[in-house]
Parts: sequence; structure tokens; C-alpha cells
Amino acid sequence: MDQVTYRLGCDIGGTFTDFVLVNNKTGEFYTNKCLTTPSDPSDAVEQGIMELNKTMPGFMNNVEEVIHGTTLVINAIIERKGAKTGLITTKGFRDVLELGREIRYDAYDIFSEYPEPIVPRSLRLEIDERLTADGKILKDVDTKQVLDALEKFKAAGIESLAVCFINSYENPVNEKKIKAIIQKEAPDLFLSTSFEVLPQIREYERTCTTAVNAYVKPITYKYLKKLTTRLKTIGFTGKLFIMLSSGGITSVETAQEFPVRIIESGPTAAVIASQHYGKMFNIKDMFCFDMGGTTAKSCLIQKGHAGLVSTFEVGRVQRFKKGSGLPIQVPVVDLMEIGAGGGSIAKISKLGLLQVGPESAGADPGPACYKQGGKNPTVTDADLVLGYLDPDFFLGGTMALDIELSKKAIQEKIAGPLGTTMVEAAFGIHDLINETMAAAAKTHIAEKGGNPKVVTMSAFGGAGPVHAYGLARKIGAPAILVPPLAGVGSALGFFTAPVAFDLSRSHRVALNDADFKELELLFKELEQESAGILADAAKNQDIIYERTLLMRFVGQGAETDLVIEPRPFNEFSKAHIRNLFDVEYKRLYGRTYQETPVELVTFKVRASLPKRPFSIPELKTKTHDIQACIKGERLAFSVIQKDYIPFTVYDRSKLFPKASISGPAIIEERESTIIIGEDAKAQVDNFGFVWISLIKLGEMKNDK
Repeated sequence: MDQVTYRLGCDIGGTFTDFVLVNNKTGEFYTNKCLTTPSDPSDAVEQGIMELNKTMPGFMNNVEEVIHGTTLVINAIIERKGAKTGLITTKGFRDVLELGREIRYDAYDIFSEYPEPIVPRSLRLEIDERLTADGKILKDVDTKQVLDALEKFKAAGIESLAVCFINSYENPVNEKKIKAIIQKEAPDLFLSTSFEVLPQIREYERTCTTAVNAYVKPITYKYLKKLTTRLKTIGFTGKLFIMLSSGGITSVETAQEFPVRIIESGPTAAVIASQHYGKMFNIKDMFCFDMGGTTAKSCLIQKGHAGLVSTFEVGRVQRFKKGSGLPIQVPVVDLMEIGAGGGSIAKISKLGLLQVGPESAGADPGPACYKQGGKNPTVTDADLVLGYLDPDFFLGGTMALDIELSKKAIQEKIAGPLGTTMVEAAFGIHDLINETMAAAAKTHIAEKGGNPKVVTMSAFGGAGPVHAYGLARKIGAPAILVPPLAGVGSALGFFTAPVAFDLSRSHRVALNDADFKELELLFKELEQESAGILADAAKNQDIIYERTLLMRFVGQGAETDLVIEPRPFNEFSKAHIRNLFDVEYKRLYGRTYQETPVELVTFKVRASLPKRPFSIPELKTKTHDIQACIKGERLAFSVIQKDYIPFTVYDRSKLFPKASISGPAIIEERESTIIIGEDAKAQVDNFGFVWISLIKLGEMKNDK
């Protein structure tokens, strides 16, 4: 008899830590969800595994791999809890982090604020070295200056150091020299060099990204080292992988070296899962909606692919205003934060209006109903009062909620000051967050050239299925897809992600002047470097390479991404590359300028291993009687009638293929709750996916 083996997905969110265990042979899933432990996230990881162990004794001995996603890095940046970090840069460039691009993110706000640089000015030192724009050495590194800088840093007590020289993306020789000196003189100092972290143009973005990598490197290294040790002590002997922001997974060693690449590791997994389901059901356009305890994020998936962007922001001063945060220039799935989460706090603004978020109650103290000392009303409290959540079946009944504490918090903090009833205040909280998310979702979809009236929304996260119905009504989406285990969708999504890594290098050259043989060597170097990163995980598997060109018109400030065939670059003609650019530019912007010369700017390679087998097993439910799936009935708030009406409550674990449910209904499972209004219908497929279709008012009348 073959030994049963497993894979374990573990996603640490701001409020909950989610677990999904899959049996590699049968495809069966086992799940768990526990509160995150902010002071030491590995505590929750061990706690959740030990809880799973009660159901599956000794399973950790047979786990081949653990795939992990964490909010540790982004939280350290937002909360400014990273290491004391220094920066060495070229003479004259000490203030790049503060100068930025000298662009106002809000032209009409004279009081607009900007994030404090991740490295204070007193810890930014200059070295008198210089390279030309094409990489020629004008001034070499002076070893004495480096040693003097190190003495100053030691006196200041820094733990990590970033090095970023002007034009080093073209020639890293000076950064390599300084790296050798630091490794010899200060081997215990954590070091991040821009030629390794981000060898691309744009001095501000490159310096900021390198500095952020250095800032979070010590805590990431220590956390992953501690997590690895703790997993071994409870019987794990397999391989630990970490989810990347770009949608792939990588080794612990790579994540420790480049923690800036795992900033969005958790939310990305839900998008990769949604992309997998879209291909599974041949859905052209999907809108992935992932709402957890702290934030709600979205991504438009077009033609079966989630877009990748090369720059995003963290730690925004104004949460939804682009340009008010720290720019991070690494590959990341094109996510957009569209709202708050279940733990987001409702309050009265300075203008006397209802406001939800951005502050969150998190896991400690959590919403008022958690009975952990939270006094502020949250979205979860409102959902509980509205009847959408069962106080006795939260997390499958393992965590009881106190509705009276929710009512008290909403009455004292919202209803009383606004002069409304407690129920009106609760619905106001629920509806406001839906309205906020709808406005952001419409903008996000429109910016990508999509149409909300034709997308299928996929709902993930503990709060996603609760709010998906209300959000779909507001944006006009005709259908909602709620996959199995939606409440732990990110942890499940880890299994659909490939082992992959992205590398890039800037080398600006006009297309007409480019030597394609030389550029083929550049691509080959990137492929060899990425192969080395994947070597340990590859284990004799073939590595798949995907090449991307970033091009622009000469004089233009932004580039256009072009995915090209993975064949020798010197086999392409310049006319063919120019045509690829013109076609893509016209698709994006409506026209192109064929008379204007173009240039090649950055070269990218994604190296990945073949996709690993993953599939959702078909339902094995014995009953085919819909009445046997009913748990009972409870009053819940109707967004149409603006009053409490009876909702039929179903047990998702008992639903069977082709089961049909008409709203108003609530479908409960351990990790999440699905709300179906009276103007919607749901159908269950062979794999347990719940497909919700919204009915137009005329069709509702005909049904009746």
C-alpha cells in the first residue's frame, strides 16, 4: 500500500491564519482557521497545525511541502517596524528618497503629505564614485571612504545596509567592489545591493526598492528561520516554499534574500486560484474579489490571465491615492485594494458622516463581537446584527460571537451620534463598504478595458462571499462564482501556483541601433541566473522561460510590455519587433506613431517549472434531497425591502450536484458564509462550486 502524502497551504492574514491540507492521492481537503498572532506569526502557524493534527494525527510526517504566504513584510513597512537601515549611494544622490519624482499626487491639496523615507537622512551616506549612463567607469570606489562609512554606521547601530549607485544597472562593478569590502569587514551586516535587487532604470524607484528590501531583510530572515525550525520540531521534513507577489512560489533562501518580492504574497494566491478556475470553466473575463478581515482586494482576469505590473505602492499616506506611497519596482500581480475588511472600524468622520476604515481592529482586540475587549463597531459586527452571520456557527462553531456586544458598539458609536436606529446604522456600515468597493471596482475594471456587466465575479476570503452579492448588484455583474473553501481561498490557491522567479535588467538602446546577438546574450544571462535560483526545486525538471521586452517611443517616460516567443532573439527582425510594439500600443491606446523611433529599455525573463497536478475532486454527497440540506431559517436584512425577512439557511457540506437554491438564502460552511438575496438564484456543480446568477426585476415577477 502506497504511503499517503500531503501538501499544506498556510496563509497569514491580518486577522486570521488559514490552512488547507490536500491529500495528493485522493485530492481531499482538510481546513483550519485560527486568529493571527501579530507579535509572532509563527505562533499561529504552529497552533493551527496542531489543531489540524487532532483530526489527522501525525500528518506532518507525510507532508511533502508547505507553501506559505505572509503579511509580515507589508505590515513591517506600513507599521515601520523594520530594521534600522543605512544607505550608501553616489555622491550627490543622498536625497533621492526624499526628492522622489517631485510630482504632487493631489494637485489641489496644499496640505498633502508624503511617506517618510524608509532610511532617515542621517543614515544615508555618499561615496565619491561615478559611472556614465552606458556603464563606463568615471570614478572608482575608494576603499577608505567605504571603511569610514562603515565605522559611522556601526556607531549608529544599523542592522541592515542598502547600496545603490547611479547607473549601476548598466555595470555593477562598483557595487560588487563595495559588497566585497562589506562582506569582509562587516560579515554580520545584512546587505542589499541594487544590482541584485533591481538592476533597472529610474533612480528613485530603484533606490526605494533596494532600501525597502534592506529594511525588511533582517525580520524576514529571522522569521523564516524560526518558522523552518518550528516546522521541523513538529515533524515536517519536506520543502518549505514561499508565495511571491508575482504569482509564483520560491524557496525560503530566495525569500530571505529578496523579501521585497513577497510583500503581496497572500492576496496574490487568491488571484492565481481564480485564474485557475477561469481556465477550468473557460470563463473569458473574471473579477477576483478577495475580502478578508483587514482589506479587500481585486483583480480583473482577462482572457484567462491576470496581468502583471512592474511597480506598485505600499504604505500610502492617502490609502486610495496613487503616488502617496513608497514605490516598489518588482513584478506583482495587478491587484487593486478596493476597500476595507471584516475588521475595519466604523466611525463618525470630522464632517459628521459615517466612515468605514481604513483602521482595522485586526486579530487583537478584533471586532466587538469577538469578546476580546474591542469596543469599536466593525463590518463584521454589522454583518452579525443584520443576520448574515450565525453567532453560534462562526468558524464552524469553534468561536462564538456575542451579538449584544455588536449592538452596543453600533448603538453607542454610530446610531446614537447619527440619530438613527441601531439597525439603520448596521445596514449603513454594510452598504457603505459595498458602495466604496463598487466605485473602486468599476474604476479598476474600466482602466483595464473591461466591462462589469459581462464579468463573472469570484468571491474569496472570510468576508468575500458575505459581501459578493451586494457588490455584484452595485457594479452590475450578472454572475458570482463561489469556489469550495472560499474562506481559505488564498491558502488553497497556493497549490495552483508554479515554482517561478522573475528577473530583469535595463539596457537602453534604440531599436535601429540594437545588436540582437548582444541582446540574446543578455537574455541568456538572465535565464542562467534564474535557473540557478530554481536549481534546488527543479530536481531535473525542464525549466520553462518566458521573455518580455519593455519598449517605448524615444523620449517617452513609460514603457509598454511585449511578451515575445522564447526563441533566440537574433532570429527576430527589427521590423517584426517594431510591428509587435505598434500592434500592442494601438490595442492599449487606440493609435500608434509609426514615424516615431522606438527604443528597447528593459529585458525580463520569467523562469518557471512545469505546472504541478492540481484538481478539485468531484462531490461525493450521498443525498439528493434539497430539504436535507436545510439547517433552518433566520431573519436577515433584505437590501431590496430594507427590512428583516426570513432567509433559508443551507449547509454547504450537504449540497449536491445540480442542487438549485432560490433566494433569499444563506449557505454556511466552516470558513465563510454566502448571502443570496431574493433577486438571485444559485446552482451547485459537480465540483461543489456555487454559481449565483442575479435575476432582473422583470424575471423575478415572471418567476412568481
